[in-house]
Amino acid sequence: MKAYIFPGQGSQFVGMGKELYESSDLARAMFEQANDTMGFRISDLMFQGTEDDLRKTNVTQPAIFIHSVVQARVMGDAFQPDMVAGHSLGEFSALVANGTLSFEDGLKLVMERANAMQAACEAIPGTMAAVLALDDAKVEEICAATDGIVVAANYNCPGQLVISGEVEAVKAACEKMTAAGARRAMLLNVGGAFHSPLMEPARARLAAAIEATRFHTPSCPIYQNVTASPHRDIAEIRNNLIAQLTAPVRWTQSVEHMVEDGASSFTEVGPGKVLQGLVKKIHKEAVIA
Repeated sequence: MKAYIFPGQGSQFVGMGKELYESSDLARAMFEQANDTMGFRISDLMFQGTEDDLRKTNVTQPAIFIHSVVQARVMGDAFQPDMVAGHSLGEFSALVANGTLSFEDGLKLVMERANAMQAACEAIPGTMAAVLALDDAKVEEICAATDGIVVAANYNCPGQLVISGEVEAVKAACEKMTAAGARRAMLLNVGGAFHSPLMEPARARLAAAIEATRFHTPSCPIYQNVTASPHRDIAEIRNNLIAQLTAPVRWTQSVEHMVEDGASSFTEVGPGKVLQGLVKKIHKEAVIA
């Protein structure tokens, strides 16, 4: 069974999508449609913008989404997923790829999500940190015992967990984790505390947009971040998508469940190869197609 996986924030690079635009009429038409929907030429920023341009949340998220969905469409009949999953933002790309959302509706939701997250970051300062080589249960225990808001946010692969929350709480938790034997516990260069309770204002704002958007029956199940389980029911998919902003990304568990359910190969669709590396660390025998 073929699994297709879609990356999230952090996989962007200067020049992303330019080759697709220049080599495919379909891709060109989709990029122009995205430019019209967004009200500015995001394709120019993707192809010629600087790293700083692409690091802005309201550019990064739609740029990665557009790149991923266009690449999936350009595959044509070769794109035949038995299951899909996306890491954080990538969940929206996956939902367009399996027919749950239209390209335009998906892009509008991603724009709303990016703007809502940016506003939440500016209203409530927060940060994230990567914790390496410490057991997940120990990380969770230390977060729970630390004053302030700090939670496990991204279960990326065994031995790599990202925590998120208030700046001082995250710093305090990092010190405790290093003392507990973590190889590293380092602050990340991010705009805020994604996938933590600090994103509640963004979750509420995005919920309204999701509820107002038409969802279609998917062509194959999506393994969602919040549950790490397969979903085809539209109501469940909506609820999980709304909960995602304040809940952890259970990527390790998602990949494990996909393998258990028969995934024989994993194909990453979108910029970069971050997820391929994580899949191999989660399941050494995984075939990367």
